[in-house]
Amino acid sequence: MSTAPGTQDAKSSVEELQSTVLLLQDELAQSNREIVALALELEQRVDELKGSNAALLAEIEERRKAEREREHLHEALRRAYEDLRESQERLVQQERLRALGQMASGIAHDINNAISPIALYTASLLDHDPTLSQRAREYMTIIQRAIEDVAATVARMREFYRPRESALQLAPVALNEVIEQVVALTRARWSDLPQQRGVVVRVRTELTGELPAIMGVGSEIRDALTNLVFNAVDAMPDGGTLTLRTGTRGGITRSDSTAAEHVLVEVRDTGTGMDEITRRRCLEPFYTTKGERGTGLGLAMVYGMARRHSAELEIESAPSAGTAVRLIFPLSMATSGSQSLPTAGDAPAQLLRLLLVDDDPLLNRSLRDALEADGHEVMTAEGGQSGIDKFTAALRSGRPFDVVITDLGMPYVDGRKVAATIKAASPLTPVVLLTGWGRHLPLEGEPAPSVDRILGKPPKLSDLRRALAEVRAKATE
Repeated sequence: MSTAPGTQDAKSSVEELQSTVLLLQDELAQSNREIVALALELEQRVDELKGSNAALLAEIEERRKAEREREHLHEALRRAYEDLRESQERLVQQERLRALGQMASGIAHDINNAISPIALYTASLLDHDPTLSQRAREYMTIIQRAIEDVAATVARMREFYRPRESALQLAPVALNEVIEQVVALTRARWSDLPQQRGVVVRVRTELTGELPAIMGVGSEIRDALTNLVFNAVDAMPDGGTLTLRTGTRGGITRSDSTAAEHVLVEVRDTGTGMDEITRRRCLEPFYTTKGERGTGLGLAMVYGMARRHSAELEIESAPSAGTAVRLIFPLSMATSGSQSLPTAGDAPAQLLRLLLVDDDPLLNRSLRDALEADGHEVMTAEGGQSGIDKFTAALRSGRPFDVVITDLGMPYVDGRKVAATIKAASPLTPVVLLTGWGRHLPLEGEPAPSVDRILGKPPKLSDLRRALAEVRAKATE
Protein backbone atom coordinates (compact mmCIF):
# COMPACT_ATOMS: atom_id res chain seq x y z
CA MET A 1 0.00 0.00 0.00
CA SER A 2 1.53 3.17 -1.05
CA THR A 3 1.79 6.34 1.27
CA ALA A 4 0.25 9.46 0.12
CA PRO A 5 2.61 12.21 -0.86
CA GLY A 6 1.17 14.68 1.71
CA THR A 7 1.66 12.27 4.51
CA GLN A 8 5.21 11.69 3.45
CA ASP A 9 5.96 15.38 3.58
CA ALA A 10 4.37 15.78 7.03
CA LYS A 11 6.40 12.95 8.40
CA SER A 12 9.57 14.51 7.07
CA SER A 13 8.69 17.86 8.63
CA VAL A 14 8.05 16.22 11.98
CA GLU A 15 11.38 14.50 11.84
CA GLU A 16 13.12 17.70 10.91
CA LEU A 17 11.31 19.46 13.70
CA GLN A 18 12.30 16.76 16.15
CA SER A 19 15.91 17.06 15.01
CA THR A 20 15.73 20.80 15.45
CA VAL A 21 14.23 20.40 18.94
CA LEU A 22 16.96 17.94 19.87
CA LEU A 23 19.54 20.28 18.50
CA LEU A 24 18.04 23.18 20.42
CA GLN A 25 17.87 21.07 23.54
CA ASP A 26 21.56 20.26 23.14
CA GLU A 27 22.36 23.93 22.59
CA LEU A 28 20.18 24.88 25.59
CA ALA A 29 21.91 22.29 27.74
CA GLN A 30 25.24 23.63 26.53
CA SER A 31 24.09 27.16 27.30
CA ASN A 32 22.93 26.06 30.72
CA ARG A 33 26.27 24.49 31.36
CA GLU A 34 28.02 27.67 30.21
CA ILE A 35 25.69 29.77 32.38
CA VAL A 36 26.42 27.55 35.36
CA ALA A 37 30.11 27.87 34.60
CA LEU A 38 29.75 31.61 34.26
CA ALA A 39 27.74 31.74 37.45
CA LEU A 40 30.42 29.78 39.25
CA GLU A 41 33.10 32.00 37.75
CA LEU A 42 31.06 35.09 38.67
CA GLU A 43 30.61 33.79 42.19
CA GLN A 44 34.34 33.16 42.36
CA ARG A 45 35.01 36.62 41.02
CA VAL A 46 32.60 38.08 43.56
CA ASP A 47 34.37 36.18 46.33
CA GLU A 48 37.68 37.41 45.01
CA LEU A 49 36.30 40.94 44.78
CA LYS A 50 34.98 40.68 48.32
CA GLY A 51 38.41 39.53 49.45
CA SER A 52 40.07 42.35 47.50
CA ASN A 53 37.56 44.83 48.88
CA ALA A 54 38.18 43.59 52.44
CA ALA A 55 41.91 43.83 51.83
CA LEU A 56 41.45 47.33 50.40
CA LEU A 57 39.34 48.38 53.37
CA ALA A 58 41.94 46.92 55.73
CA GLU A 59 44.66 48.76 53.86
CA ILE A 60 42.65 52.00 53.99
CA GLU A 61 42.12 51.51 57.72
CA GLU A 62 45.82 50.81 58.18
CA ARG A 63 46.64 53.94 56.26
CA ARG A 64 44.17 55.95 58.31
CA LYS A 65 45.66 54.48 61.48
CA ALA A 66 49.13 55.30 60.23
CA GLU A 67 47.96 58.83 59.38
CA ARG A 68 46.51 59.25 62.88
CA GLU A 69 49.73 57.97 64.37
CA ARG A 70 51.66 60.41 62.20
CA GLU A 71 49.40 63.21 63.39
CA HIS A 72 49.94 62.15 67.00
CA LEU A 73 53.67 61.93 66.41
CA HIS A 74 53.63 65.32 64.71
CA GLU A 75 51.71 66.83 67.64
CA ALA A 76 54.04 65.15 70.12
CA LEU A 77 57.02 66.43 68.14
CA ARG A 78 55.52 69.93 68.05
CA ARG A 79 54.91 69.84 71.81
CA ALA A 80 58.41 68.47 72.41
CA TYR A 81 59.86 71.22 70.24
CA GLU A 82 57.78 73.83 72.08
CA ASP A 83 58.87 72.41 75.45
CA LEU A 84 62.47 72.43 74.25
CA ARG A 85 62.16 76.03 73.10
CA GLU A 86 60.59 77.09 76.40
CA SER A 87 63.24 75.16 78.32
CA GLN A 88 65.96 76.87 76.31
CA GLU A 89 64.36 80.26 76.95
CA ARG A 90 64.09 79.51 80.67
CA LEU A 91 67.69 78.34 80.72
CA VAL A 92 68.83 81.52 78.98
CA GLN A 93 66.80 83.61 81.41
CA GLN A 94 68.18 81.71 84.38
CA GLU A 95 71.70 82.22 83.10
CA ARG A 96 71.01 85.92 82.66
CA LEU A 97 69.55 86.14 86.14
CA ARG A 98 72.42 84.17 87.60
CA ALA A 99 74.91 86.49 85.91
CA LEU A 100 72.96 89.49 87.15
CA GLY A 101 72.83 88.07 90.67
CA GLN A 102 76.56 87.38 90.70
CA MET A 103 77.28 90.87 89.44
CA ALA A 104 74.93 92.35 92.04
CA SER A 105 76.59 90.30 94.77
CA GLY A 106 79.97 91.56 93.63
CA ILE A 107 79.02 95.22 93.84
CA ALA A 108 76.77 94.87 96.92
CA HIS A 109 79.69 95.35 99.30
CA ASP A 110 80.69 98.66 97.72
CA ILE A 111 77.12 99.94 97.49
CA ASN A 112 76.34 99.07 101.10
CA ASN A 113 79.60 100.61 102.27
CA ALA A 114 78.75 103.80 100.39
CA ILE A 115 75.27 104.20 101.89
CA SER A 116 76.23 103.10 105.42
CA PRO A 117 77.45 106.57 106.54
CA ILE A 118 74.23 108.13 105.23
CA ALA A 119 72.14 105.60 107.15
CA LEU A 120 74.11 106.02 110.36
CA TYR A 121 74.21 109.83 110.35
CA THR A 122 70.52 110.02 109.43
CA ALA A 123 69.53 107.74 112.31
CA SER A 124 71.84 109.59 114.72
CA LEU A 125 70.45 113.00 113.76
CA LEU A 126 66.87 111.79 114.14
CA ASP A 127 67.68 110.37 117.57
CA HIS A 128 69.91 113.06 119.06
CA ASP A 129 69.30 116.43 117.35
CA PRO A 130 66.33 118.22 118.97
CA THR A 131 66.86 121.32 116.82
CA LEU A 132 65.55 119.61 113.66
CA SER A 133 62.42 121.28 112.30
CA GLN A 134 59.35 119.18 111.62
CA ARG A 135 59.92 119.52 107.87
CA ALA A 136 63.60 118.54 108.19
CA ARG A 137 62.64 115.56 110.34
CA GLU A 138 60.12 114.42 107.71
CA TYR A 139 62.76 114.74 104.98
CA MET A 140 65.30 112.81 107.08
CA THR A 141 62.71 110.08 107.70
CA ILE A 142 62.09 109.78 103.94
CA ILE A 143 65.87 109.60 103.34
CA GLN A 144 66.18 106.90 105.99
CA ARG A 145 63.36 104.88 104.45
CA ALA A 146 64.85 105.24 100.97
CA ILE A 147 68.24 104.03 102.20
CA GLU A 148 66.63 100.99 103.79
CA ASP A 149 64.83 100.23 100.52
CA VAL A 150 68.08 100.54 98.55
CA ALA A 151 69.75 98.08 100.90
CA ALA A 152 66.79 95.69 100.65
CA THR A 153 66.84 95.94 96.84
CA VAL A 154 70.54 95.13 96.68
CA ALA A 155 69.97 92.14 98.96
CA ARG A 156 67.08 90.86 96.84
CA MET A 157 69.15 91.02 93.67
CA ARG A 158 71.07 88.02 94.98
CA GLU A 159 67.85 85.99 94.94
CA PHE A 160 68.02 85.89 91.13
CA TYR A 161 70.65 83.16 91.30
CA ARG A 162 70.56 81.90 94.88
CA PRO A 163 67.43 80.63 96.66
CA ARG A 164 66.24 82.34 99.80
CA GLU A 165 68.18 80.99 102.72
CA SER A 166 65.59 81.66 105.38
CA ALA A 167 61.93 82.41 105.69
CA LEU A 168 60.67 85.95 105.25
CA GLN A 169 60.78 87.97 108.46
CA LEU A 170 57.12 88.95 108.39
CA ALA A 171 55.65 91.84 110.33
CA PRO A 172 52.29 93.65 110.23
CA VAL A 173 52.19 96.05 107.27
CA ALA A 174 49.65 98.86 106.98
CA LEU A 175 49.19 99.23 103.23
CA ASN A 176 47.55 102.66 103.47
CA GLU A 177 50.69 103.97 105.16
CA VAL A 178 52.88 102.27 102.55
CA ILE A 179 50.89 103.99 99.78
CA GLU A 180 51.42 107.39 101.41
CA GLN A 181 55.14 106.66 101.77
CA VAL A 182 55.41 105.64 98.11
CA VAL A 183 53.66 108.82 96.99
CA ALA A 184 56.15 110.88 99.01
CA LEU A 185 59.17 108.88 97.82
CA THR A 186 58.23 109.15 94.14
CA ARG A 187 57.10 112.80 94.12
CA ALA A 188 60.11 113.92 92.08
CA ARG A 189 59.30 111.35 89.39
CA TRP A 190 55.58 112.09 88.97
CA SER A 191 55.59 115.79 89.83
CA ASP A 192 58.89 117.64 89.44
CA LEU A 193 60.34 115.96 86.34
CA PRO A 194 57.11 116.02 84.26
CA GLN A 195 56.51 119.69 85.16
CA GLN A 196 59.93 120.55 83.76
CA ARG A 197 58.58 119.34 80.39
CA GLY A 198 55.28 121.16 80.83
CA VAL A 199 53.45 117.90 81.60
CA VAL A 200 51.07 117.35 84.49
CA VAL A 201 50.61 113.96 86.14
CA ARG A 202 47.79 114.00 88.68
CA VAL A 203 48.06 111.55 91.57
CA ARG A 204 44.95 110.37 93.39
CA THR A 205 44.75 108.06 96.39
CA GLU A 206 41.58 106.13 97.24
CA LEU A 207 42.36 104.44 100.53
CA THR A 208 39.85 102.25 102.31
CA GLY A 209 39.42 103.25 105.94
CA GLU A 210 40.24 100.74 108.68
CA LEU A 211 42.08 98.54 106.22
CA PRO A 212 43.29 95.31 107.88
CA ALA A 213 47.06 94.94 108.16
CA ILE A 214 48.78 92.15 106.28
CA MET A 215 51.80 90.09 107.30
CA GLY A 216 54.70 90.93 105.01
CA VAL A 217 57.96 92.78 104.45
CA GLY A 218 57.25 96.48 104.23
CA SER A 219 60.39 97.37 102.28
CA GLU A 220 59.66 94.80 99.56
CA ILE A 221 56.06 95.92 99.14
CA ARG A 222 57.11 99.58 99.10
CA ASP A 223 59.77 98.85 96.50
CA ALA A 224 57.27 96.96 94.31
CA LEU A 225 54.74 99.80 94.46
CA THR A 226 57.50 102.28 93.66
CA ASN A 227 58.30 100.29 90.53
CA LEU A 228 54.63 100.29 89.55
CA VAL A 229 54.43 104.07 90.00
CA PHE A 230 57.55 104.57 87.85
CA ASN A 231 56.07 102.36 85.11
CA ALA A 232 52.78 104.24 85.25
CA VAL A 233 54.51 107.63 84.91
CA ASP A 234 56.59 106.35 81.99
CA ALA A 235 53.38 105.21 80.30
CA MET A 236 51.98 108.77 80.44
CA PRO A 237 54.54 110.90 78.53
CA ASP A 238 51.86 113.52 77.81
CA GLY A 239 50.47 113.50 81.33
CA GLY A 240 47.45 111.83 82.84
CA THR A 241 46.05 110.50 86.09
CA LEU A 242 47.72 107.99 88.39
CA THR A 243 45.41 106.39 90.95
CA LEU A 244 46.51 104.31 93.92
CA ARG A 245 43.77 102.61 95.88
CA THR A 246 43.32 99.96 98.52
CA GLY A 247 40.43 97.67 99.32
CA THR A 248 39.37 94.25 100.54
CA ARG A 249 37.92 91.08 99.05
CA GLY A 250 35.88 88.38 100.76
CA GLY A 251 33.98 90.66 103.14
CA ILE A 252 32.08 93.94 103.06
CA THR A 253 33.64 95.85 105.94
CA ARG A 254 35.53 95.08 109.07
CA SER A 255 32.31 95.54 111.04
CA ASP A 256 30.64 92.88 108.88
CA SER A 257 30.31 89.45 110.43
CA THR A 258 32.30 87.98 107.55
CA ALA A 259 35.92 89.10 107.74
CA ALA A 260 37.77 90.08 104.59
CA GLU A 261 39.97 87.32 103.17
CA HIS A 262 42.25 89.46 101.00
CA VAL A 263 43.57 93.00 100.89
CA LEU A 264 44.29 94.53 97.50
CA VAL A 265 46.37 97.42 96.24
CA GLU A 266 45.74 98.81 92.77
CA VAL A 267 47.94 101.13 90.72
CA ARG A 268 46.04 102.48 87.69
CA ASP A 269 47.17 104.91 85.00
CA THR A 270 45.56 106.54 81.96
CA GLY A 271 48.60 105.98 79.76
CA THR A 272 49.33 104.23 76.50
CA GLY A 273 48.42 100.76 77.74
CA MET A 274 49.67 97.43 76.39
CA ASP A 275 48.52 95.08 73.67
CA GLU A 276 47.80 91.45 74.53
CA ILE A 277 51.24 90.18 73.47
CA THR A 278 53.01 92.78 75.61
CA ARG A 279 50.67 92.14 78.55
CA ARG A 280 51.47 88.41 78.44
CA ARG A 281 55.23 89.01 78.33
CA CYS A 282 55.54 92.00 80.63
CA LEU A 283 56.51 89.86 83.65
CA GLU A 284 59.42 88.21 81.83
CA PRO A 285 62.82 89.31 83.16
CA PHE A 286 64.63 91.68 80.76
CA TYR A 287 61.54 92.16 78.59
CA THR A 288 61.03 95.90 78.10
CA THR A 289 59.26 98.22 75.70
CA LYS A 290 61.28 101.25 76.82
CA GLY A 291 64.33 100.56 74.68
CA GLU A 292 67.65 101.55 76.22
CA ARG A 293 65.86 103.36 79.06
CA GLY A 294 64.39 100.13 80.44
CA THR A 295 65.96 97.16 82.19
CA GLY A 296 62.99 94.79 82.03
CA LEU A 297 63.37 93.97 85.73
CA GLY A 298 60.75 96.22 87.37
CA LEU A 299 57.69 94.03 86.88
CA ALA A 300 59.77 90.86 87.28
CA MET A 301 60.74 92.05 90.78
CA VAL A 302 57.12 92.97 91.51
CA TYR A 303 56.13 89.43 90.51
CA GLY A 304 58.88 87.99 92.72
CA MET A 305 57.62 90.01 95.68
CA ALA A 306 54.06 88.82 95.05
CA ARG A 307 55.16 85.17 94.99
CA ARG A 308 57.15 85.55 98.21
CA HIS A 309 54.05 87.00 99.89
CA SER A 310 51.68 84.38 98.41
CA ALA A 311 49.90 87.26 96.69
CA GLU A 312 48.11 87.31 93.36
CA LEU A 313 49.12 89.70 90.60
CA GLU A 314 46.46 90.90 88.16
CA ILE A 315 47.18 93.08 85.13
CA GLU A 316 44.51 94.72 83.00
CA SER A 317 45.55 96.76 79.99
CA ALA A 318 44.60 97.70 76.46
CA PRO A 319 46.15 100.05 73.91
CA SER A 320 45.23 103.69 74.62
CA ALA A 321 43.13 102.56 77.60
CA GLY A 322 45.75 102.62 80.36
CA THR A 323 46.91 99.87 82.70
CA ALA A 324 45.75 98.63 86.09
CA VAL A 325 47.98 96.41 88.22
CA ARG A 326 46.50 94.82 91.32
CA LEU A 327 48.34 93.08 94.14
CA ILE A 328 46.01 90.87 96.20
CA PHE A 329 47.46 89.82 99.55
CA PRO A 330 45.98 87.06 101.72
CA LEU A 331 45.09 88.02 105.26
CA SER A 332 46.76 86.02 108.01
CA MET A 333 44.86 85.69 111.27
CA ALA A 334 48.06 84.76 113.09
CA THR A 335 49.39 87.57 115.24
CA SER A 336 53.04 87.98 115.98
CA GLY A 337 54.06 87.47 119.56
CA SER A 338 54.62 90.62 121.51
CA GLN A 339 58.28 91.40 121.77
CA SER A 340 59.89 94.20 123.67
CA LEU A 341 62.52 95.26 121.20
CA PRO A 342 64.51 98.46 121.52
CA THR A 343 63.64 101.11 118.99
CA ALA A 344 65.90 103.49 117.16
CA GLY A 345 65.27 106.13 119.79
CA ASP A 346 65.93 103.92 122.84
CA ALA A 347 69.04 104.74 124.82
CA PRO A 348 71.52 101.87 125.18
CA ALA A 349 71.10 99.92 128.40
CA GLN A 350 74.86 99.77 129.06
CA LEU A 351 77.75 101.98 128.00
CA LEU A 352 80.54 99.92 126.44
CA ARG A 353 84.14 100.17 125.34
CA LEU A 354 84.09 99.23 121.66
CA LEU A 355 86.64 98.50 118.94
CA LEU A 356 85.62 99.17 115.32
CA VAL A 357 87.64 97.43 112.61
CA ASP A 358 87.07 98.47 108.98
CA ASP A 359 89.30 99.44 106.07
CA ASP A 360 86.86 102.21 105.04
CA PRO A 361 87.74 105.40 107.00
CA LEU A 362 84.41 107.07 106.23
CA LEU A 363 82.41 104.11 107.53
CA ASN A 364 84.63 103.91 110.60
CA ARG A 365 84.06 107.58 111.35
CA SER A 366 80.29 107.51 110.83
CA LEU A 367 79.90 104.38 112.96
CA ARG A 368 82.13 105.84 115.67
CA ASP A 369 80.16 109.12 115.72
CA ALA A 370 76.84 107.30 115.96
CA LEU A 371 78.01 105.03 118.80
CA GLU A 372 79.73 107.86 120.68
CA ALA A 373 76.47 109.79 120.48
CA ASP A 374 74.96 106.87 122.40
CA GLY A 375 77.62 107.34 125.09
CA HIS A 376 79.98 104.47 124.20
CA GLU A 377 83.77 104.75 124.27
CA VAL A 378 84.90 103.88 120.75
CA MET A 379 88.31 103.17 119.21
CA THR A 380 88.77 102.54 115.48
CA ALA A 381 91.25 100.49 113.50
CA GLU A 382 91.72 100.77 109.73
CA GLY A 383 92.25 97.20 108.63
CA GLY A 384 92.28 93.71 110.12
CA GLN A 385 95.87 93.59 111.34
CA SER A 386 95.58 97.00 112.96
CA GLY A 387 92.46 95.83 114.76
CA ILE A 388 94.21 92.71 116.06
CA ASP A 389 97.17 94.82 117.29
CA LYS A 390 94.93 97.31 119.11
CA PHE A 391 92.87 94.54 120.70
CA THR A 392 96.01 92.74 121.89
CA ALA A 393 97.49 95.97 123.30
CA ALA A 394 94.28 96.80 125.17
CA LEU A 395 94.10 93.27 126.57
CA ARG A 396 97.68 93.51 127.85
CA SER A 397 97.08 96.94 129.38
CA GLY A 398 94.20 95.65 131.44
CA ARG A 399 91.55 97.71 129.59
CA PRO A 400 90.02 95.16 127.22
CA PHE A 401 87.22 95.99 124.83
CA ASP A 402 83.71 94.90 125.75
CA VAL A 403 82.73 94.21 122.12
CA VAL A 404 84.59 94.14 118.81
CA ILE A 405 82.75 95.18 115.63
CA THR A 406 84.60 94.17 112.48
CA ASP A 407 83.99 94.34 108.76
CA LEU A 408 84.10 91.08 106.82
CA GLY A 409 85.67 92.09 103.49
CA MET A 410 89.10 93.60 104.16
CA PRO A 411 92.41 93.08 102.31
CA TYR A 412 95.14 90.85 103.76
CA VAL A 413 93.40 90.13 107.08
CA ASP A 414 89.62 89.80 106.74
CA GLY A 415 86.91 89.77 109.37
CA ARG A 416 87.04 86.00 109.89
CA LYS A 417 90.71 86.12 110.80
CA VAL A 418 90.12 89.07 113.10
CA ALA A 419 87.28 87.22 114.89
CA ALA A 420 89.27 83.99 115.16
CA THR A 421 92.31 85.79 116.61
CA ILE A 422 90.21 87.71 119.14
CA LYS A 423 88.37 84.58 120.28
CA ALA A 424 91.70 82.75 120.66
CA ALA A 425 93.01 85.51 122.89
CA SER A 426 89.75 86.27 124.75
CA PRO A 427 87.01 83.65 124.23
CA LEU A 428 84.38 85.66 126.11
CA THR A 429 84.77 88.86 124.08
CA PRO A 430 81.76 89.18 121.75
CA VAL A 431 82.47 89.79 118.06
CA VAL A 432 79.91 91.40 115.74
CA LEU A 433 80.59 90.94 112.03
CA LEU A 434 79.45 93.57 109.51
CA THR A 435 79.15 92.47 105.91
CA GLY A 436 78.24 94.31 102.73
CA TRP A 437 76.98 91.02 101.29
CA GLY A 438 73.92 91.03 103.55
CA ARG A 439 73.28 88.98 106.66
CA HIS A 440 74.86 85.85 105.17
CA LEU A 441 78.46 85.08 104.41
CA PRO A 442 79.34 85.43 100.73
CA LEU A 443 80.70 81.91 100.36
CA GLU A 444 78.41 78.97 100.89
CA GLY A 445 79.20 76.47 103.61
CA GLU A 446 81.77 78.66 105.36
CA PRO A 447 80.93 78.70 109.04
CA ALA A 448 81.94 81.56 111.33
CA PRO A 449 82.20 79.95 114.78
CA SER A 450 84.14 82.94 116.13
CA VAL A 451 81.34 85.39 115.34
CA ASP A 452 78.53 86.09 117.82
CA ARG A 453 76.35 88.14 115.50
CA ILE A 454 76.25 89.02 111.78
CA LEU A 455 74.75 92.33 110.66
CA GLY A 456 74.29 93.45 107.10
CA LYS A 457 75.35 96.83 105.77
CA PRO A 458 74.16 99.49 105.95
CA PRO A 459 73.73 98.73 109.66
CA LYS A 460 70.58 100.06 111.27
CA LEU A 461 71.38 101.85 114.49
CA SER A 462 68.48 100.07 116.18
CA ASP A 463 69.81 96.66 115.05
CA LEU A 464 73.30 97.56 116.19
CA ARG A 465 72.05 98.64 119.62
CA ARG A 466 70.04 95.46 119.95
CA ALA A 467 73.00 93.31 118.91
CA LEU A 468 75.32 95.02 121.41
CA ALA A 469 72.83 94.52 124.22
CA GLU A 470 72.25 90.86 123.38
CA VAL A 471 75.88 89.81 122.91
CA ARG A 472 76.92 91.57 126.14
CA ALA A 473 74.05 89.94 128.01
CA LYS A 474 75.10 86.55 126.69
CA ALA A 475 78.75 87.16 127.54
CA THR A 476 77.96 88.05 131.15
CA GLU A 477 75.67 85.08 131.79
